[in-house]
Amino acid sequence: MSGVAAAFLCSSSEPPATVYDQLQYMLPKLALRGQAGVSVAAFMHKEGIRYAKTVDLSRGSVQIEDVEQNLKFRPHVAIAQIHSRGGTGDVRPICSTESASRNFAISLDGAVINSSELRGELLAQGYRLGGSTDAELLLNWLEVSCERDYWRNNLPVSYEKLFRDIDDRIDGAISALLLDREGNLVAYRNRFGLRPLAFMQTHDGFLLFASENCAFVGLEGKEQQLLPGHIKYVDGKVGDCVDHPLGTGPYKAKLCAYETLYLGNPNTSLEGQSHRETRYNIGAALGGLVARRLQGTPDSTPTIVSSMPHTGGPYADGLFASLAEHGVLARRREVVATQFLQRTLIGTPSERKPRIAQKYLVQQTSLEESTIVIVDEALIRGDTSQAVTNMLLAAGAKAVHWAIGSPPIVAPNYYGMGIDTLEELAFWRIWKRLPPEQRKQSLRFRKMEPQVLKTIECNIAAFINAATITYLPFQLLEAMLPCGHDGFDLSPFTFEMPTPAGQKRADRNLHELTADLSSSESIPAWGRS
Repeated sequence: MSGVAAAFLCSSSEPPATVYDQLQYMLPKLALRGQAGVSVAAFMHKEGIRYAKTVDLSRGSVQIEDVEQNLKFRPHVAIAQIHSRGGTGDVRPICSTESASRNFAISLDGAVINSSELRGELLAQGYRLGGSTDAELLLNWLEVSCERDYWRNNLPVSYEKLFRDIDDRIDGAISALLLDREGNLVAYRNRFGLRPLAFMQTHDGFLLFASENCAFVGLEGKEQQLLPGHIKYVDGKVGDCVDHPLGTGPYKAKLCAYETLYLGNPNTSLEGQSHRETRYNIGAALGGLVARRLQGTPDSTPTIVSSMPHTGGPYADGLFASLAEHGVLARRREVVATQFLQRTLIGTPSERKPRIAQKYLVQQTSLEESTIVIVDEALIRGDTSQAVTNMLLAAGAKAVHWAIGSPPIVAPNYYGMGIDTLEELAFWRIWKRLPPEQRKQSLRFRKMEPQVLKTIECNIAAFINAATITYLPFQLLEAMLPCGHDGFDLSPFTFEMPTPAGQKRADRNLHELTADLSSSESIPAWGRS
């Protein structure tokens, strides 16, 4: 996961704002997409592409520092990438070969599922590849294609044809911004549409691009979403912006559910509904389920409703309001704080464990005899929730309940979210302990029986030392999404992947994990129905 943004000045006059100013305005609004620094590539005629960076997004503002310290460098176009992992050293979005390192810069959001096959094609043709990331792979592919089809013949690049070839070959979730050596800007969203890309033409002469439309809040202009399987080409000399479909389409976006549930800024909107509203409504729907469990354990003191920072707030607000409607005495108070913004989702267990221990702390030193409901958008591995539960119990809490704003996560995510294997998911750790018949029933992910879900909830609660866990049933999730289930990739909860390569990999992983079942206990044909 990452964020991208771009600004192109196409006004003939010199407005008081610069492309750097526009990026510095937009980037803090995309901070949830990554906290490992921001890299910037900018272009000025007769100067070419130059690089800048900023590291800290945690304070709600950024300052782009020109690496080359040239005060006369006033670019008319700049692209940026917010990084979700890695150090704070060289964080350029440029990822091409050393011999052609000034031809392109790229900012990339998402992941390529068939990257090994594409990399193999280039290696088989005798090309040396620089780096191992998807951004570097895409840049190498562009370099090779342009050299073969255009540059050696002194022909102008047809970006429509170039990205049509890429769109035909890439299987994955990609939104990208490409800046070339002539100052042309290309915005691309691949046909599957899992990663959004918003566009705005401002009234003061800027063309803006961003991973989420929350980046444009407070700006005046015309806004739209880049369609799946399309590019927008902005001419570096005259500023003309042209939209090109890359296939016979139209392709329908299947936006990754994590965008709404977890990754996106609360102010980002879909179909006129903000993520904050969706998350609040999910919390309210959870409230009735949680209330029934709390009413079974009467308490004279109010139950504390708290969220997991920094994304659980709207869920907790909705759940708190719902508890009051169901007659549960509760108060809304945050009891979990963080010492830094960077997410602990990505990395190996050995890398994540110390970060989790360092990140979270109890807001108050004493929670004697308190009953606490922690509201979170998802429970993925269980190690973070286990650490937080233990912290709260050590601080004196009598019981810690968890309310989860999504169904159980049953599938890894191959599309740039940092969840790569089944074995790391809490669901599958518990699944292995279930009796054979319940194993089979639990594989009906969309239509899991309530009793089977309750068994899984009880087992995961015991795993993280919680009193209870309450998941959002799948049918409620479908009802809460603003575009309906047809507009979302729900593969984390269904195992139905949005791309062919993703489905092939998922089926292989699932088969390997369930291979110990005897033939009589094999996965039923309706396993993902």
